[in-house]
Amino acid sequence: MLVHAVTPITVGPAEVARRQARYDSLSPAGVEIVLTDLPDGPRALNTADDVRRSEKLVAAALSAAPECDAVLPDCVLDPAVPADGGALGGKPALGLLRLTVGAAVAAGHRVGAITRNAAIAAELRDRITAYGWDSAFHEVHVLDLEVEDITDPDRWATAMRPALLTARDAGVTAVVNGCSAVDTTTQDPNLPLVLDPIRTALAVLAALQPR
Repeated sequence: MLVHAVTPITVGPAEVARRQARYDSLSPAGVEIVLTDLPDGPRALNTADDVRRSEKLVAAALSAAPECDAVLPDCVLDPAVPADGGALGGKPALGLLRLTVGAAVAAGHRVGAITRNAAIAAELRDRITAYGWDSAFHEVHVLDLEVEDITDPDRWATAMRPALLTARDAGVTAVVNGCSAVDTTTQDPNLPLVLDPIRTALAVLAALQPR
């Protein structure tokens, strides 16, 4: 299965290479993700206008993707992915959030999320509603981090811990890490399960591949 992915912001060659390496390391046998940089996009999703601009550009980029089996925004907000699944440019449109939360809800989890800022939190919450998962979803906790912190997993993990404690006390059993580009490899058994959107989504795809 060949999947063409595009970043939600313009990140430059070094960051594309880092993100591509994550896909390469996490992709199961039979699934290949090819990532490209979003041309002329915002440098960060800091406002609602940034989110809408990103969505428009991602839709155009994925609609024009080269021959592949599916397309994928490299973003937990699933920009441009139709709420009912659907396609972009005639190709099936996959969504990291859709695959991740869909699997968690199906497994009986009470789900929450953390995001870098309020603009991303608002869009993620709207996506949850559009997908019909409000009854299984608790809330989004905002970490108040900068886009540069995406490449600092230790800082991200430190900021995330208080949110995980709050989520645990509210009965949440799984928390979506609301940035697909952040490495989250450490799990505390006394806290809710942290769902890495890329790791989880690719595991779902792997389970659904023909054998």
